[in-house]
Amino acid sequence: MADPWQGAMDHAVAVARKAGEIIREALQNDMKIMCKSSSVDLVTKTDQQVEQFIFDSVREKFPTHSFIGEESVAAGQPCTLTDNPTWIIDPVDGTTNFVHGFPFVAVSIGFAVKKELEFGVVYSSLEDKMYTGRRGKGAYCNGLPLQVSDQTDISQCIINSEMGSNRDPEVVDKIFSTMRKILCIPVHGMRGVGTAAVNMCLVASGAVEAYFEIGIHCWDMAAGAVIVTEAGGVVMDVDGGPFDLMSRRVLAANNKTIATRIVKEIDAFPADRDDAPQQEKQ
Repeated sequence: MADPWQGAMDHAVAVARKAGEIIREALQNDMKIMCKSSSVDLVTKTDQQVEQFIFDSVREKFPTHSFIGEESVAAGQPCTLTDNPTWIIDPVDGTTNFVHGFPFVAVSIGFAVKKELEFGVVYSSLEDKMYTGRRGKGAYCNGLPLQVSDQTDISQCIINSEMGSNRDPEVVDKIFSTMRKILCIPVHGMRGVGTAAVNMCLVASGAVEAYFEIGIHCWDMAAGAVIVTEAGGVVMDVDGGPFDLMSRRVLAANNKTIATRIVKEIDAFPADRDDAPQQEKQ
């Protein structure tokens, strides 16, 4: 039986590659930078341009599909996942990296049907690495199969995480508390490349054993979740429960042994759900 979503995935790869070209060209030009929720939550003209390009391309080819995009949600569109085929887009994952020329900037495209993720495409545009994952069909980088690390000893692991954009001292204290506890397990090290999508792809590729973060969004992790799972890893909530795409929380790991050990050290803090009514969001 033919795969009903292969055409959509092929299109996602093509538009992600073109979006990466737009990002690389924009790095050579002046950038208009604006702030969203705070002075450290940035958006550029390129974010908006790339999202509009992807949106237009998808709408032309798949006019009945739904769309959740970082910049459209920031502009007031609802962030609602329905049963309809839905594209979940982060046009420039790693905007702060982009602004500073730090070389990890990704286009992230996840695709869900009946609220289940079907495929993910992450194009690390400055590295020219195309990560793909299709439910039940494996994960790849530039066409080569991906496989998570087989490490089960937490003391031999590298763990990725990020500081996020919330500068509330209580939240920052919890972030540092968690990192301190994980470092003192001890682990080999902690890293973070400034983009959730690439952090998750590094888990899928076996370069690091786990990545966790609270406060990110569905468009940051939709594509990466498929890629990690299809590379043999696990994706769950930071409390060890099932992964919830709208929860703004994720723990991706090479296996449950490592994930369960990390869960014990995480000091969680509240984050408004992506699908919460606008009036309930802070």
